[in-house]
Amino acid sequence: MSDVLEQLQATLRLRKAADPETSYVASLHQKGLNKILEKVGEEATEVILAAKDVQRGAGRAELVGEVADLWFHSMVMLSHLDVNISEVTDCLAARFGNSGIAEKAGRTGRSSSQTRAGE
Repeated sequence: MSDVLEQLQATLRLRKAADPETSYVASLHQKGLNKILEKVGEEATEVILAAKDVQRGAGRAELVGEVADLWFHSMVMLSHLDVNISEVTDCLAARFGNSGIAEKAGRTGRSSSQTRAGE
């Protein structure tokens, strides 16, 4: 799995400097962080709606596609901010084996929106 994310990260790095007229990723970078964040928000909303549809008996393919879109746009955001995907995967790996409930109770100075993997 991480190979796919690493390959995507490499592609995003290349496209960051591409011509915004021919590259969607370059056009997002040119428009700036606020536009990228807007896309992340839109995709998050679409994930929520697709998940509700799955709960009501709809197929899973749309949900999977929407999650892929969310991950993609999140990775564009990370690329824009020069954050390496390994920082995220390392953070997730460090969380395994820790109780999310205990960790949440012991948080200091972290946003309440941060959660444990597997919670």
